Amino acid sequence: MSNREVVVLSVGGMRFVTRASTLQQFPESRLARMLNDDDREFKQVNGEFFLDRDGTLFSYIMDFLRTLQVSLPTDFSDYQRLRREAEFYGLYPLAQLLSQEHLLKPRLEILEVRFSLQEMQAFFRIFGSCSTTVETLAEQITVFTGQQSGQSWSSPFPSQNPLVPLPLERPSHHDLVFQCGTDYSAGDQFVARYVSIKPDNRKLFNGTNVLGLLLDTLLKDGFHLVSTRTVSSEEKVECYSFERAQRAAGLTVTVNQTPGSSGVAQAKRSQVPKGK
Repeated sequence: MSNREVVVLSVGGMRFVTRASTLQQFPESRLARMLNDDDREFKQVNGEFFLDRDGTLFSYIMDFLRTLQVSLPTDFSDYQRLRREAEFYGLYPLAQLLSQEHLLKPRLEILEVRFSLQEMQAFFRIFGSCSTTVETLAEQITVFTGQQSGQSWSSPFPSQNPLVPLPLERPSHHDLVFQCGTDYSAGDQFVARYVSIKPDNRKLFNGTNVLGLLLDTLLKDGFHLVSTRTVSSEEKVECYSFERAQRAAGLTVTVNQTPGSSGVAQAKRSQVPKGK
């Protein structure tokens, strides 16, 4: 690759190496004009273009020039500053996308776990603002039922009798319901329910243990516990509220260019990979 095809930029003390064609994505931008020596503000020192601007923000501008997409970290907050930098470089399609800040900001996903103990049973209800997350949890959680003798109903380990998987209750796309412990007795036999939560292979009988595993699973999946409260002291219903920042879909610019044109840009939403 010739020296004319490789461009080195020093921006705010940070060094960037790229192709000339990348900087020429938008011919009317200052970066494109810089390569043609049409913008004297950008000085070339020892073969590198020196730009006295914010280097960290320029990394997002370089990512945009390479992908024609705005995809920012979930903790990004400098939308106005980045838009100002885009306008400085004459990248007005990028500035236009950044003006749609409400589309670029990550959305907050909310999940609520309700837990209650009633005699020998524990009841769970999970509600989530994202139906895909609830569907994923439904695939991870399995309830097994089997008969136990009266002498071993409190055992944390399944009996030798075969266990039968039970479908979870799904009142809607946004919630699921299940329970564990003993259900009812028939003579000297109790019907026990065990809960397994992937990737953990244990079958848990005790409601408190199931709750602990469920909360730990959510925390490992990126959720943050924001509050705990008692919904009903009489029925002993506890509520655990979680939040998780859900990455927003990126915004993409489609550029149709002809020789000598400045380019026509159109913004559209890009798809977020499933499960992200």
